[in-house]
Amino acid sequence: MMRFSYLRRSNNCLDFMEIAKTYNPVLTESKWYQHWLNKQYFKSVPDDREPYTIVIPPPNVTGVLHMGHMLNNTLQDVMIRRARLLGKNACWVPGTDHASIATEAKVVHMLREKGIKKSDLTRDEFLKYAWEWKEKYGGIILEQLKKLGASCDWDRTSFTMDENYYRDVVNVFIDLYNKGYIYRGKRMVNWDPSAKTALSDEEVIFKETRSKLVYVKYKYAEGDGYMTVATVRPETIMGDVAIAVHPLDDRYKHLHGKKVIVPLVNRAVPVITDEAIDREFGTGCLKVTPAHDTVDYEIGMRHSLPVIDTLNEDGTISAEGQVFVGLDRFVARKLAIKQLEEEGLIEKSEDYTHQVGHSERTNAVIEPRLSMQWYLKMQDISKPAYDAVVNGEVNLIPGKFLNTYKHWMENVRDWCLSRQLWWGHRIPAWYNNTGDFVVCATAEEAVKLFSDKNITLTVADLKQEEDVLDTWASSWLWPISVFDGCENPDNEEMKYYYPTNDLVTAPEILFFWVARMIIAGYEYTGQKPFTNVYLTGIVRDKQGRKMSKSLGNSPDPLDLIEKYGADGVRVGMLLCSPAGNDLPFDESYCEQGRNFSNKIWNSFRLIQGWKVDKSLPQPDINRHAFEWLQNRISDQVMLINDHYSKYRISEALMASYKLVWDDYCAWYLEAIKPEFVNSEALPIDAATYNSTINFFEQLLTVLHPFMPFITEELYHAIKERKEGDDIIIAQWPEHGNADKEMLTAFELTKSLVSEIRNYRQQKNISPKEPLQLYILEPAKDAIHPGDFNSIIKKLANINELQYIIDKPSNCSAFLVDSLECFIPYGETVDKEAEKARLQKELDYTEGFLKSVMNKLNNEKFVANAKAEIIDSEKRKKADAESKIEAIRTAIASL
Repeated sequence: MMRFSYLRRSNNCLDFMEIAKTYNPVLTESKWYQHWLNKQYFKSVPDDREPYTIVIPPPNVTGVLHMGHMLNNTLQDVMIRRARLLGKNACWVPGTDHASIATEAKVVHMLREKGIKKSDLTRDEFLKYAWEWKEKYGGIILEQLKKLGASCDWDRTSFTMDENYYRDVVNVFIDLYNKGYIYRGKRMVNWDPSAKTALSDEEVIFKETRSKLVYVKYKYAEGDGYMTVATVRPETIMGDVAIAVHPLDDRYKHLHGKKVIVPLVNRAVPVITDEAIDREFGTGCLKVTPAHDTVDYEIGMRHSLPVIDTLNEDGTISAEGQVFVGLDRFVARKLAIKQLEEEGLIEKSEDYTHQVGHSERTNAVIEPRLSMQWYLKMQDISKPAYDAVVNGEVNLIPGKFLNTYKHWMENVRDWCLSRQLWWGHRIPAWYNNTGDFVVCATAEEAVKLFSDKNITLTVADLKQEEDVLDTWASSWLWPISVFDGCENPDNEEMKYYYPTNDLVTAPEILFFWVARMIIAGYEYTGQKPFTNVYLTGIVRDKQGRKMSKSLGNSPDPLDLIEKYGADGVRVGMLLCSPAGNDLPFDESYCEQGRNFSNKIWNSFRLIQGWKVDKSLPQPDINRHAFEWLQNRISDQVMLINDHYSKYRISEALMASYKLVWDDYCAWYLEAIKPEFVNSEALPIDAATYNSTINFFEQLLTVLHPFMPFITEELYHAIKERKEGDDIIIAQWPEHGNADKEMLTAFELTKSLVSEIRNYRQQKNISPKEPLQLYILEPAKDAIHPGDFNSIIKKLANINELQYIIDKPSNCSAFLVDSLECFIPYGETVDKEAEKARLQKELDYTEGFLKSVMNKLNNEKFVANAKAEIIDSEKRKKADAESKIEAIRTAIASL
């Protein structure tokens, strides 16, 4: 059993454990996290309970905790912890993604520091280094998640290149190939010259870039004159095979079918016409370079033009470029401009701002490149995933992302599966020396498949495909493979945990990952992989910029945890993170979270300081306060449950926050706390004390998903607990039908107390000076404080409270909802100043009434406004009229 650092002391009535004066997260967090691990509270095995399953979006194995991770995983932990409190079998599966491009870049950098070039290594040698790097650095981010309090089932930790996972990926590729979905072809791709690999469209980030738009002269092949072509990429001129103009552009009709000379390489190329040409851009002439532009490639296909590839895979000029061979493309750009200027072939140049594609992983400028790649046909295989979201079988939260999802799926393009890397899942294709290939898992199987084609080979004659699969072509199996559902779809865990319940992820991978997981789910299980997809926003700084290390505007999450405590940071993140909307993060939110921790801590210290006398009867004021808070908690738990059901996690936190800070601390504890006599607190009755502790336990349970550490600490500070009695597995508070009339009456009580406190401030009356309060007897059916009169007297320091029939004179009058209230003027009141104040309030209220009456007297407004709006205006009218009457009475009394 865990040992606690609390001292046990006793007073004359009850024993309790004394806690430290201030809350120290450093002493608390590691202690309780280890306790939860020791008790295996995070571990899940199938049983007869309702399962609740989340699979973590596997962070890159290269990753370290950043603000986006912290938001995403805090949300998941809130959901999983609440599921435990609801009695569900909560299973949160953690793991990491092998991240082909990012990891290979890390390993290449590591080798470079050792003086080793990747090109000097064999594939197996490189992979040996890669696995060593993974074992050393690959688990950092998962360890960091533990600091945040993430309650994952760590025994289930998966990696997308685990042996069984690797096998699943390979088998799925083979299956899709055999079904006719996967094919190999030479097409234009997004090429990353830094990583030397193809990228999908979704891995290209477009950035606004300033360039030079250069107007280059292409001389006629025959006769004098030239055509002017505007380009931002003069380093590709050597690959030009035509100049294209729009067929309806009258400026160039006389040149159709003629030839011009390509500068730098002096190649004669035809002038062709194509409707794809934008007549408004530049001069309306397009240099056609099929090897280096998607539009140019399509034009080249239509006109049967040759393809001249002037770039190597690393972005240097190839031998086919003829000039600047071996130089980097951007160096070649400068030299091309310089040479063109020297030859008098530049007409002009101008600044030009445009969107340029960059690699998401390396930030290199993307080159369109013609390349042989493997593709997955998406049109048919994606239909079930489209229908599932459109029909609501899979819910996107918030729903605003539905149209985005539909647009992408309705315009889906074939998926480029292959990447020119060594780290990853190697494509299971096997080639003979003539370029024929078969797709299968092993070389031995390949020999048999070739044999079936009457081709006799040995294993030594075969060469496996060098390319690996796109990382997303493995992670799309994540919800299935983590439960061994590919090889054994009918196993116990698949039947129990799959489909999973909720997925929490970022909108930017809605297509990278979410859509593809849904596709894989229906293709390989016939079911959705999850029911709900909660899409978080982007964490931004106060200036609205996305937080990133490159900008230097992102704090280190671990530093925040050390400074404010994990609970404070979790609260700070969620206070400003509505689903799907960007999070305007400010460190002050974490400070607010820490302050909330301190408020909870100090509220318990207050209770601990009370002397409890078991012989005392419970006074009416405490009983009424108890009845109100009991109803209030029931009412707010129902509201909080509703917020959770609608994935309004930030709102659920705020409701919990207010329930503790406002209702429990500011009103309930103030109402019941013992009076002081001669600087010593009187004892409290045991019934009130026990109820207060019971309320505190309920509130700790409500807060636990958001603030797991301090709630566990205080749960054990309340009393000695039996083995296995921990808040992490406590029972979520139930709620009944709250007494709405009582709650309304207490809201009126709070307003009345607040109004009296404001009155004291206005009149500079000390809170210690008792006042008299008269309330005009309300109508029989009106809501009034009733049983809470004693609370009003205590919290507002009223020594006499009377309900009266006639309005008194010589009193300050004010209206609280429908209650007309009066406080007698003291001897020192400045009547002229009071009359001036009341007159100012009267003028304002009469002006307000006039604006309301203008609406109600407007026939067009009354005819078109909704009934509830008309009713609201009528209530405003009645309230204003009552207030005016009360103010006039007060003025008359002066």
